[in-house]
This record gives sequence, structure tokens and C-alpha cells, in this order.
Amino acid sequence: MIEISAQVDLFHPADRVWHALTDRELLNRWFADTTAAVDAPGRLLFATAELPGFDDVVGAEVVEQRAPEMVTMRCLEAGRRSLLTCTLTPTAEGCRLSLRETLQDGEWSTELRAAREQSFQQALANRLPAILDWFAFQQVDLRRGEAGMTAELPVLEWAGAPKPRGRRGAVLLAAGVGVLLAGGGAVWALRSEPPEQTGAQASPTATATMTGSTAASSRPTPGTSSARPSRTASASPRPSRTPTAKPSRTPGSAPPPQPPGPVMTAHYENVNSRLLGYTAEVVVTNPGDGTGADWTVVVTFSDDSEIGKVSGAEWRQDGQTVTFTGSAVPAGKSQTIRFDVRDSAAFAKGPASCAIDGRPCEGL
Repeated sequence: MIEISAQVDLFHPADRVWHALTDRELLNRWFADTTAAVDAPGRLLFATAELPGFDDVVGAEVVEQRAPEMVTMRCLEAGRRSLLTCTLTPTAEGCRLSLRETLQDGEWSTELRAAREQSFQQALANRLPAILDWFAFQQVDLRRGEAGMTAELPVLEWAGAPKPRGRRGAVLLAAGVGVLLAGGGAVWALRSEPPEQTGAQASPTATATMTGSTAASSRPTPGTSSARPSRTASASPRPSRTPTAKPSRTPGSAPPPQPPGPVMTAHYENVNSRLLGYTAEVVVTNPGDGTGADWTVVVTFSDDSEIGKVSGAEWRQDGQTVTFTGSAVPAGKSQTIRFDVRDSAAFAKGPASCAIDGRPCEGL
């Protein structure tokens, strides 16, 4: 039995992914142009002839389905018959989509099979998440309040172009912008100014001996004027600098200096961008000739981004800051951290900063 398989973890609920699998208009956007066969009701035609791994148009008909968990189609293409099954499994962050095509009649060459599997994987990992993000964006309700991106969005019936939101949405949007502007103005107005620096500094002794009565007596009473105290050298005598004996350092009292360890480097890169999110990599490298120590990479966002599907490091997220930790990397070797980022911005660009052990990462 010859099989082709592909799998992807998605940051979307199963019912939304099911919609993308069964709606012809959405299939047109992420897989291939899909039409209904004129001579066979219930049969679909996928325009896959120009895709890598396909020889001709694929005709398919559904033989079993359990919404929103599984759908199986019988496919016919260039004399070959196969069964194509898509399975959806809920996860903590969304769902996992698994695709399996089993050849029943005919054969695939090694090159054709590899190209076909790659086409499926690219469609699931790149184009499908982009369409799901776009579809979810059409379902965003401005009244969702403080709900984060992990909260399930309200499901609206798909009807092509997004419907206008009317006056209420515009009023809420304008009110939100006003609140942001007012908050920014308040922060600017309350910003503290640095204290004025003067040529003479107050003596620590004089500051320590100032009492409440002295401070009160220095305040002018109503109707009277007070002279501003002059700043002279006699007002704050400087303590004498008498040389004091320093403890002698006997040979062998200080520990011998330790050779510095290799300086670790890191390179940041967005490897897969899409609507409302992207996939990023940080490559940690030990360019020295010795074994490095444990390392820490800190990635800081400037918005409400959240990460998931992390591989290559232990991690934790605290607000806008994500901390990755890992063990020593051998000399001349590297360790790759890969993670997905969910961002509420329509076109996310990346984090505000990235640093390894306090030093900036390259590539950002």
C-alpha cells in the first residue's frame, strides 16, 4: 500500500478549519480551483494539472464524513484511483490537520510521489493558515473587549465579502482611538523631568542632620520674603581625604583568574510570514573553541503577540517578553529555536528586540 501524508498544527478551532476544507470558495483560495462536475452531481473537479506532483485534473467525491472531524474522498486522476482522508484533532491551541492519500489502483513514480507530498505540505503549512487568518479576520467582533487571540471568535455565516459593521462598530472604534490618545497624553503630561544638576553637591552629613523643624523654619511665612541661601564652599565643608591604610594582599589570597568562556551568538529570522502571524527562528551558535555555558535568549514584542509550537529550547512568556533557555552548545555547533507567533496586527513584522545573554541578536 502506497501512502502520502502531511500534517500541520493550526491556531484555529476545528469548525473553522472544517469550513476551509468543505467550502468551495475557500478551497479555491488555498488549494486549487474547484468546480462541480456537470455530468456527475456531487462530484468535484480540482484544477491540479499545473501543481507539482499532479498529472491531470483530480475528480473527487465524498464517501464518508463526520463534521467537523473527518472527511474521506475517492479521487480519480490520470487513470489512478486513491482515497484521500482529512482528519481534524482538537489541541490546546487549536487543532491538528492530518492528510493521508492512499493509492488503490495505478502507481506513482518516486519523483511524482515526493512532489505530490511536498505540494500537500506547502498548501497545509503556508496557504491554508493564511486563508484561515484572513477568514478569522472577517469574523472579528469589535465588541470582544479584552479577549485575546486565543479566545474563540464569534462565527458568522460565510457570505463572500465582509458585511459593513454599521454605526455601532464605527462609534466603538472611534471611542477606542480616543481612549488611546487620552492615555498617551496623560502619560506624557505626568512624565517626570530629571532633577536640575548644579555645580556644588550637598554634603551627605548636612543632608543626614536635616530635621523636620529645620525644614519648617526655612519656609517663608505669608507676607515676608526669604533670602535664597547662597551656595558657598563653607556651607557644605568637604570631608578631608586622609589617606587610610589599605589591607595588604598577600600572595595567594586572590583566586586565580579564570579564562573567559566562548561568547555565544544568535541570529533571528522570520521564516514564514502570513496574516495575523508568522514563524520565526533563532539560531544560537558557539563560534569559539571551547564548550559554552548555558545560554538565555530574550525576545521582546511591542504588542500583544503570543507564541506557541516552540522547539529547540525551554521557554516562558511573561507579557511581551519571552525567555528561551538551553544547555551548552559544543564548539563550532549551533542550536535552532523555532516558534510560531500569533499577532493581532494584519501584517506582523517581528519582535521589537532579541538578545542572547544581554547581547543583541543578528538579523533583527
